[in-house]
Amino acid sequence: MVYELNDTYKVERLFEGWQETLIYSCLQKVMGKVYVTDLENPVSASAFVGCFSFFAGKPDVELVKNKPSGFVIMVPQNNAWEELIETTYPDAKRVTRYAIKKDTRFDVESLKKNLNILPDDYELKPIDDRIYDMCLESPVTADFVSTFESKEKYLNEGRGMVILKEGMIVSGASSYTRYREGIEIEVDTIESQRRKNLALIASSALILRCLDEGLYPSWDAQNMGSVYLAQKLGYEFDHEYTAYEVKD
Repeated sequence: MVYELNDTYKVERLFEGWQETLIYSCLQKVMGKVYVTDLENPVSASAFVGCFSFFAGKPDVELVKNKPSGFVIMVPQNNAWEELIETTYPDAKRVTRYAIKKDTRFDVESLKKNLNILPDDYELKPIDDRIYDMCLESPVTADFVSTFESKEKYLNEGRGMVILKEGMIVSGASSYTRYREGIEIEVDTIESQRRKNLALIASSALILRCLDEGLYPSWDAQNMGSVYLAQKLGYEFDHEYTAYEVKD
């Protein structure tokens, strides 16, 4: 049987050395959940937040099968977990993701210069009460806020910047998740507005905001385009890793 673990310190050792802020969110009990099959002496665990599930410790098929309905990105700690996921979900799509280093020292002046390239007919705004509701109106922008359990929690713990054109959100960068020391950044731009440096501008604004507040703006890349954008912002590539996209 699978249980939600409240005493998350019991599994910290299983995730030790795994530099992934979504895991930190779960272990710190800021958001997300940790699941085990043994509440007293867990040797296996999964950390779940947003649409991501991270598996650590001894491979356990019950944990792998413990997924909500819908789309989930499963991230295995090692080859044994990979094999278990592939066996359990033979139709899962194996993908490569790209980890970005977590100790970036940003060039603040360079980031500020990026803000100056915003075209005159666009507006850069923080995500507030009104814009939070606007984000939920489109699947492109919903992930800017939807991982948080409520508007109140996002406005309290989340951070986000969007770019508007004619009153509509066309691009933005926001906290996909929050952990004590910072956020994990989510970036997107509507298709018709891409290749205009809008993601660069919104991301620069969000990073500057985080730095002003003493928060670390963590970045993880789904594809090489995201890696290139991260590098423009001052981040450094760390390593590739395997994940599985699982659908019902």
